[in-house]
Amino acid sequence: MSARIKLNDKYLEKFISKEAIAAMQPEVDKAIGYIRNRNGLGSHMLGWVDLPVKYDKNEFARIKVAAAKIRRSCEIFIVIGIGGSYLGARAAIEFIKSPLYNNLKKDTPDIYFSGNNISAQSMSEIQALCAGRDICVNVVSKSGTTTEPAIAFRIFREMLENKYGEAGARERIFVTTDKERGALKTLADEKGYETFVVPNDVGGRYSVLTAVGLLPIAVSGADISALMTGAAEARKEYSKTDDVTNNDCFKYAAIRNMLHRGGKAIELMVGYEPALAVTAEWWKQLYGESEGKDGKALFPAAVVFTTDLHSLGQIIQQGTHNLFETVIKLAPVAFEDDISIPMVDDEQNLDDLNYIANQGLTMDAVNAIAYEATAVAHNQGGVPNVVLELAGKTEADFGYLVYFFELACAVSGYILGVNPFDQPGVEAYKQNMFALLGKADKPGETKLEDIRKALRKGK
Repeated sequence: MSARIKLNDKYLEKFISKEAIAAMQPEVDKAIGYIRNRNGLGSHMLGWVDLPVKYDKNEFARIKVAAAKIRRSCEIFIVIGIGGSYLGARAAIEFIKSPLYNNLKKDTPDIYFSGNNISAQSMSEIQALCAGRDICVNVVSKSGTTTEPAIAFRIFREMLENKYGEAGARERIFVTTDKERGALKTLADEKGYETFVVPNDVGGRYSVLTAVGLLPIAVSGADISALMTGAAEARKEYSKTDDVTNNDCFKYAAIRNMLHRGGKAIELMVGYEPALAVTAEWWKQLYGESEGKDGKALFPAAVVFTTDLHSLGQIIQQGTHNLFETVIKLAPVAFEDDISIPMVDDEQNLDDLNYIANQGLTMDAVNAIAYEATAVAHNQGGVPNVVLELAGKTEADFGYLVYFFELACAVSGYILGVNPFDQPGVEAYKQNMFALLGKADKPGETKLEDIRKALRKGK
């Protein structure tokens, strides 16, 4: 099997030379050494590295059984989680099934994601969708005390217990949490919910290929065995050579650091398919949370072209050139999925599109031409483009893409000089929120009076 991702550096040549990329080899070697030798910052969180070939086969089988049960018994499946507890699953489902998935005729439940905000409006809308329908819930939280999903779970647990009784709700609630401890684990044991494990050595943003992502993905009807096969292919591919000029994963990590050192402050993820929109959201968390510390990092942003060319194309082309684009370019769609552009009578050719129809061009062909035209224009305008050519839109392709970005993120973070596996800054807003909500102070937590003093001083 050839590599499912190919890095095309055609639109980088005038910004970075091949010799400069090769010169990054010592830094790449050092970063790879931290991963392989398990001696870098955060090395206790490297469980994802071998996950595609060393996952728990018994739990994997239970996930498939649970997913089949949910598909049989539920019309609506609610996934409760925030950040890495839901983004990977949602990205996979939309990548494989498309953003219109819930509107397609199918034999799987409608899947909705909750607990990723504190919006009463959003919660009311999901509750309305649940009226009169059979519901199952998967709550995903390592601790069970993260505010957003904890609130959502309280609401949906009450809904299910009122609708089915406590015994009936027990059969419809599935918990993904810590193996041994935490508030959610304690509750699940008391209530008798079926549980799946968030591994201790895999952080949330790296957890797509654990039960965190696999259960919702399986419920969608996607083949999770194929997903893991794709990830295993990537693991094998990027173990073949450490040569930064011949290993596209390491090359990507090196290039983004080089562009950052050259003055680029923003990395803009670009997709030409709406199905990539949530994949970009997952990527944003992966890189933003892994690298954004110690006053360092590229800011990860995302667009969907050609849609966003009509709103952001101008600033990308002629604004402050402090960004570069990383484009995920999908292979052409299958013939049966493509759409022809109709011819019309000459006098009705008011939109002047017969010149396209005359050439027999399909929608996918026009989309590909739009990519080429945009890449050339942005390149000429001073915007480097890293192009990642992805073989397809299958489960295996997504698994491969996940592993590519996770490994590249770890290598890139070590090159940057940060710990790619912690997120100390995230705790600041949480402690402030706990204090403002009146949660009892614990040692080390921010006190309400401290926040009031800061507000009075304008801090």
